[in-house]
Amino acid sequence: MRLRFAPSPTGYLHVGGARTVLFNWLLARKNGGTLILRIEDTDRARHVEDSVKKILADLRWLGLTWDEGPEVGGAYGPYFQSECLPHYYAAVQRLLECGDAYYALETPEELAAMRERMKDQPGGFKYPRPDPLPTIEQGLAARAGGRPVVVRFRMPGTDIRVNDDILGRVVLPAAELEDFVIQKSDGWPTYHFACVVDDERMRITHVLRGQEHLMNTPKHIALQKALGFNTPFYAHLPVIFNMSGSKMSKRDKERAIKRGEPPPEIDVHDFRAAGYLPEAVLNFIALLGWNPGDDRERFTLSELTEAFTIERIGKTNARFDREKLLSFNMDWCGRVGEARLLAALKDYLTVNARPAVNAGSEPDAAGAGPPPATASATLAARALTFGDDTLRRLLAICAGFKTFAQWLGKVAFLFMDDDAIEFDEKSVRKVLAASNGAGYDALAGVADRLSVIDPWTVASIQAAIESHMSASGLKLGDVAQPLRVAITGATVSPPIFDSLELLGKEATLNRIRRCQQTRKPV
Repeated sequence: MRLRFAPSPTGYLHVGGARTVLFNWLLARKNGGTLILRIEDTDRARHVEDSVKKILADLRWLGLTWDEGPEVGGAYGPYFQSECLPHYYAAVQRLLECGDAYYALETPEELAAMRERMKDQPGGFKYPRPDPLPTIEQGLAARAGGRPVVVRFRMPGTDIRVNDDILGRVVLPAAELEDFVIQKSDGWPTYHFACVVDDERMRITHVLRGQEHLMNTPKHIALQKALGFNTPFYAHLPVIFNMSGSKMSKRDKERAIKRGEPPPEIDVHDFRAAGYLPEAVLNFIALLGWNPGDDRERFTLSELTEAFTIERIGKTNARFDREKLLSFNMDWCGRVGEARLLAALKDYLTVNARPAVNAGSEPDAAGAGPPPATASATLAARALTFGDDTLRRLLAICAGFKTFAQWLGKVAFLFMDDDAIEFDEKSVRKVLAASNGAGYDALAGVADRLSVIDPWTVASIQAAIESHMSASGLKLGDVAQPLRVAITGATVSPPIFDSLELLGKEATLNRIRRCQQTRKPV
């Protein structure tokens, strides 16, 4: 069994592509097969530099390795289609010589005029095969004369049957199939042609891909028959939709930005940067269109491998429930061990700190240089300066977070400059100014106690605060909440004694003094 995942290098890996490679990976691993990673980079207009590195990084973050392909090698390379042009040229020549392909001489303007004339026909535009067909000599002469000549495949004129392991038997009538381009005017192969040649060259036996490719499959089968190639087993996976019923697309991010909204996570890197665990992402996307046949929902990768079968993949479209993914992630944060959670946190911080720590580094894929340092990037960079023991402790005292981004929001005050703390007006009114400024008074009294503490530990901080409470007749909430507002700007923080110790004595006293300055004269 030989399977392949064949992304185009147009950016980060889409979550739908991640589901595709996961299902291929699971099928290969369960059956002792081979997974090939092939980079389909023949569409030079959409090619984005550095995309391959991004895709490989996304796959490695997910823990999905490949057996043949970039950085691994193998007996059936090259694994970049841009390095395989001689194979495509030879196959095109075979089809031209046997009459299964022909040069098409229309210019783009002539094709546009044809589409306009035929736009009202039932079924829309269908390329009319020239009669008689241009000869090879005419095609070569036109190309030599500078005409944008393409090569089209001559469809056989018969219905084409696709035997799909998920959808069953699908028949495409001959009347719906037209001669299609297999070699563009610049000499590069189209997706359809390169895909078929490489599937044969790489001995692919099974093709698992999204249902959006179903209409491409008859073209591929026709090419395989004309070239004398084997036809792999096909299985087309259900499409992933948003909960609203719209297709989950990278354009969702563009539309959200235009509306002034936070862009949704669409690519694998988005989920990594947002603070999800790869274990949770894999577990969640495995259930988009597949079910194990029982009530289980939580799976490790090894458990998925054991349970996975093509027969359990459904035909209907899947819905991407982000709330459910958050629930999965929160659960996985509690399931993985302390060491794994710390490693994942440091990966999240590293990914998000890059804009801050790489200022002045090499240009990004678009040539625009690194993005500017943001507040969250600065926080992530500073969090990385805290030792593993401190980060481990912060994970423990802030347990119950849904993502690392939420965790960072809870502890952000520890990584901020004292004068960057902004005091929430509602919290100030409710906690400090109410009852004739009782909260301010409590702060002043406890500050005197805290100023003489040495050493600065949880035990000594707790003892000092409890001593002040006993002397002043206050309860813990009467002191703890004003302290929270003083050190964080709001009323929520990790346990107060831990928060004060981690923040440090100097910063604690500085922030209390700044907070006291918000007191308005009566």
